[in-house]
Amino acid sequence: MAAVEQQQAGGAAASAEDDVAVKEPLDLIRLSLDETVYVKLKGERELKGRLHAYDQHLNMILGDVEETVTVTEIDDETYEEILKNETRKRAFLFVRGDVVTLISPSLRQ
Repeated sequence: MAAVEQQQAGGAAASAEDDVAVKEPLDLIRLSLDETVYVKLKGERELKGRLHAYDQHLNMILGDVEETVTVTEIDDETYEEILKNETRKRAFLFVRGDVVTLISPSLRQ
């Protein structure tokens, strides 16, 4: 009987370890649910927000989002490139997975 209880306790510990283990690429995203993530998109767009949901296609729902769009303008007189960052905030945002190029979880302390 004691061996069974010990085995069950060991199984529970292994299960807890499995919950935080990264075995597949999407596991890293799963561990970032309800945490702030940085997402880089095609078209010089960057997002920083709380990850609420995602799927296997990397479609995501982010909350408290700060979106930064980098715009390149050319000066008419000097023909120099001028980079401008435009930032806006959104309460919620749906991100289509095929525009995602990078996802970075927040740093854990």
